[in-house]
Amino acid sequence: MLVGSLKASFVFLADLSRAIVIPHALDFIELAGYGSAQMGGHEQIRVLKDLDVAIRGRDVLVVEDVVDTGLTLNYLRKLLELRQPRSLRVAALLDRPYRRLVDDLPVDYVGFTVPDEFFVGYGFDVDGHWRNLPDLRLAKV
Repeated sequence: MLVGSLKASFVFLADLSRAIVIPHALDFIELAGYGSAQMGGHEQIRVLKDLDVAIRGRDVLVVEDVVDTGLTLNYLRKLLELRQPRSLRVAALLDRPYRRLVDDLPVDYVGFTVPDEFFVGYGFDVDGHWRNLPDLRLAKV
């Protein structure tokens, strides 16, 4: 089962799904982080959209757009592990391991390790714009 972390991962997930030749299902989850400045540097995370299908006993691949600090992905891994999948792996299109705040956070498959830049296109946006561009581009913000 591929689990897409909304919203930016949806384009990568669609391409990945078409490239995987074994039968698989798709589902989506959406998380939001808040309170990092107000909570003394401790980010709080909440689920905005949960999975529609149970993952117990299934092989799960979480599909992420970008992994930065790892706080949200770490929360998501723990949340999904509680649901007892047979296996749980992570694929990220972009990775910034030098920004990681979580030790021992496995990212099993990485498309590209990128600098600390903003990207648009291929599902990534800035203020809701440019998700529809067919490729990744550096954002001029």
